[in-house]
Amino acid sequence: MGEEGSDAENKAKTSPKLTLLPLIALIFYDVSGGPFGVEDSVRAGGGPLLSLLGFLIFPLIWSIPEALVTAELATSFPGNGGYVIWISSAFGPFWGFQEGFWKWFSGVMDNALYPVLFLDYLKHSFPIFNQSIARIPSLLGITVSLTYLNYRGLHIVGFSAVSLAVFSLCPFVVMGLLSIPRIRPKQWLVVDFKKVDWRGYFNCMFWNLNYWDKASTLAGEVENPSKAFPKALFGAVILVVSSYLIPLLASTGALKSPSSQWSDGYFAEVGMLIGGVWLKWWIQAAAAMSNLGLFEAEMSGDAFQLLGMSEMGMLPSIFASRSKYGTPTFSILCSATGVIFLSWMSFQEILEFLNFLYAIGMLLEFAAFIKLRIKKPELHRPYKVPLQTFGAALLCLPPALLLVLVMCLASMRTFLVSGVVILLGFLLYPTLVHAKDRKWAKFDTEEPGLPSNTSREENSVFLHPHQQVADEASVSLLSDLPSTELGQESCEVLVEGVLKSE
Repeated sequence: MGEEGSDAENKAKTSPKLTLLPLIALIFYDVSGGPFGVEDSVRAGGGPLLSLLGFLIFPLIWSIPEALVTAELATSFPGNGGYVIWISSAFGPFWGFQEGFWKWFSGVMDNALYPVLFLDYLKHSFPIFNQSIARIPSLLGITVSLTYLNYRGLHIVGFSAVSLAVFSLCPFVVMGLLSIPRIRPKQWLVVDFKKVDWRGYFNCMFWNLNYWDKASTLAGEVENPSKAFPKALFGAVILVVSSYLIPLLASTGALKSPSSQWSDGYFAEVGMLIGGVWLKWWIQAAAAMSNLGLFEAEMSGDAFQLLGMSEMGMLPSIFASRSKYGTPTFSILCSATGVIFLSWMSFQEILEFLNFLYAIGMLLEFAAFIKLRIKKPELHRPYKVPLQTFGAALLCLPPALLLVLVMCLASMRTFLVSGVVILLGFLLYPTLVHAKDRKWAKFDTEEPGLPSNTSREENSVFLHPHQQVADEASVSLLSDLPSTELGQESCEVLVEGVLKSE
């Protein structure tokens, strides 16, 4: 890598690491950010019953299994890149690259929602944001400002997420307390199956309870990830589920609003009906701030994923270049550019597209989890899901069926757009291999060092500096070998090298 790589490594070592509380807040914003957006589950579910049941049952069959799988794999491979490393270790670099491309694309699409939603909440009090002359500059200004905050350092983003989470959830605690005298439990049982929109219902549930694996892409920036990740994921699951159920139980139990009124932003009206205008304004401000936190968490995950892919040799080395704050400058700019270009799409279009791509990636992650249990039973796992391989496979079965269901409910347009994205990924991989063979761009091909927060006992796809490897270029997931010889062998060398050192 030379001096440039050494400088980047030094910046990564000296930049402050994420501790437990900021990590919980980042996972919370990767997944949720509060109850903003769950209102549509009441409308699509034809009343409160299906919405409440969904947020009770879906975490059991979806969120908890995904969080457990993430905890095991993120602590086994505590490096930037997260699921890209897991898939590469299980199925080879081609599929690792595809996973990274799909997840990055769906993440950028997801992030394009938040500046738009931020203004959508504000326009109820400030109608000027309905007009293009104010809306377009505001969208650009928000994106640039939040991108700069990401550039300034991940620890700043983490502690900002903590503050935003407290501010965003406080009005719902107050609303819950004020609603207690008015709650009528029988109103929770209302449902009109004739009005149920199953596609909208499942998409809403899935979107509000996914992305548990996102924080794994910055595992290399976490202090003591082997202990921090399981604790943070456990805390975040409780926080997310509580942030959905408490507002829904309070509002649907205290009011008799028809399901047709429940759409994005309706919690502000609920706040006015329960507490008055002051609570409505507070919820609107909390919703706006929550969207900023969602943007920050998503962009951090997307940018450090590209950095990790670059350090593995999957992308040109410019994606791994770090600022003086230890952040991946070029990767952040790429993610921000994608957000700006995708912000013209509608909420429902973005939601269905990103859900479809995310579902494909998650199926691959569950398959990698099972294959690594079979293929590498001796792999050092600081945290291991307390199930044998057969039990682990059964754990993945319900969420896998849910993923297939979400994909089957997608529209034909979503199938076509997702197909184009998948085809693009298939073409992009051999193009990058060819660019590396011809030296059209600089790739990292030297042996990467261990992240500064990785102990000698912890496993990752990085080899220890003192280990001898016959072909050092094979350490890179896009090796200097001709493309016909690329494949599983490079990842075998990576994992086998670590196992031999134990």
